[in-house]
Amino acid sequence: MFQNYSPTDTCPVCKGSDTELFDRIDRKDYFRCNTCSVIFLDRKSYLPFEDEKERYAQHNNDIYDSEYRMFLSKLYDPIVQKLPAGANGLDYGCGPGPALVHMFREAGFMMDLYDPYFFPEKSHLDKKYQFITCTEAAEHFYNPYEEFNTIDGLLEKEGWLGVMTNFFDESINFKDWYYRKDPTHVVFYTEETFEVIASTRSWQCEIPSKNIVLFKK
Repeated sequence: MFQNYSPTDTCPVCKGSDTELFDRIDRKDYFRCNTCSVIFLDRKSYLPFEDEKERYAQHNNDIYDSEYRMFLSKLYDPIVQKLPAGANGLDYGCGPGPALVHMFREAGFMMDLYDPYFFPEKSHLDKKYQFITCTEAAEHFYNPYEEFNTIDGLLEKEGWLGVMTNFFDESINFKDWYYRKDPTHVVFYTEETFEVIASTRSWQCEIPSKNIVLFKK
């Protein structure tokens, strides 16, 4: 998803070279970076573009579904407290049902959408935003280092980035983890990973609740 992955021996998140095989499951290799503690899938096991898009299109993300909105509120509630009234934002990797965008617009915020499959409006990548949301998208990034650099360039100074993704920790049985079993999920972040992502770009980082991270530029 997003920018093309180029063959490399380095970590796709921090570009560190201290990586090792973490697990081999169903003929898929997963690697761990000892610098940022991320786990990532071998690029040879990525889905073809059309297969990936088809799977995304099957997601039932109804913008008026109350349960889905409650799920998104885990990110919406903490980040909205950081923003001035009417701030302009971008939902980066919004998918086919951008419910979060509607939630912000209903509250008086200005929101653009970007998704390479469903809302590929490249002009939005030439703008600056006071905040960016990335909900259940970062785990799909083929090249997270470049994606977070792109987001950094889109954020105004003092701007906020909110990310929602399931964090991995040692209490999780990786082989049986439902999040790993989704074939479109290729990167599995830890709290340490997000701290490295922040320090690399001189961002502030806070984790207000489980599976939610907020960055301030």
